[in-house]
Amino acid sequence: MRPLTEREIRTAFVNCTKGEAKRLSIPHDLAERPWDDLDFLGWRDPQAPHRAYLATELDGRPTALALRCPTNTPWQTRSSMCSMCLTTHTGGVSLMVAAKAGKAGQQGNSVGAYICSDLACPLYVRGRKDAGIGARLHESLTLEEKILRTVTNVTAFIAKVTA
Repeated sequence: MRPLTEREIRTAFVNCTKGEAKRLSIPHDLAERPWDDLDFLGWRDPQAPHRAYLATELDGRPTALALRCPTNTPWQTRSSMCSMCLTTHTGGVSLMVAAKAGKAGQQGNSVGAYICSDLACPLYVRGRKDAGIGARLHESLTLEEKILRTVTNVTAFIAKVTA
């Protein structure tokens, strides 16, 4: 993924107003992010722990989603699998909900998916971040195929939001 600027990210949101996009927290360390290892940029809002964001490029254009998610609670000890990267975590997967784009979202319609709570799916797939013993199931797929599967899953989720 090519590095995105703060301005590109703010203008890329498809499921919130321009005013909301202007006010949300963008990471201050964009220049230090491992862009070569990212298929999407995901982050949690430090001022609002129940908010998360995802930005990627689709058809050469930046596209971003605002997500709602629960805050981590100590009782979340059940093992769950991320629907994007298929990493299994104990307490590290959250149901993230995105308001649908346009009129459907204004009417309260939304789409949800179970996603790594830290939104670090690309790093788990590449082995750059460790989710613990047994977190990545043994597969016969190549790394490129695993990356393609993750990109396909993220693209399908964004398509549901924008449909």
